[in-house]
Amino acid sequence: MINKKQKGSNAERELIELFWKSGWAAHRIAGSGSSKFPSPDVIAGNFSKKFAIECKSTSSKNQYITKEQAEGLGKFAEIFGAEPWIGVRFEKAEWYFLPLKEIKHTEGNNLVIKLSEARLLGLKFSDLIGEFESSSK
Repeated sequence: MINKKQKGSNAERELIELFWKSGWAAHRIAGSGSSKFPSPDVIAGNFSKKFAIECKSTSSKNQYITKEQAEGLGKFAEIFGAEPWIGVRFEKAEWYFLPLKEIKHTEGNNLVIKLSEARLLGLKFSDLIGEFESSSK
């Protein structure tokens, strides 16, 4: 059985491969959650666009992001000049991407992404990069 950390790392590697196969540069920041400096799980970009992505992989119908993770992602993205996104890979579903600013807060001020909302409001990978593909060629 795959542990939670390994499952997350595998999801990040899967996302990196999707970006590279689509002509984007991407890099996984290993140990991003254990650094004293804010950092996303993945950075990706092309000639005209940069993304800072916090990646989550879950078998649940809800994915929570701590207030600290959200603030760290926002701070890194601001300094780096990238757009902050949350990428969620729900079990037996594809990746969904939501801009950090559009994710709802819980009562404890954490953030939550529900599978039903991700399907309605989130972008699929092809939609996320499709908007910017033509500008990189």
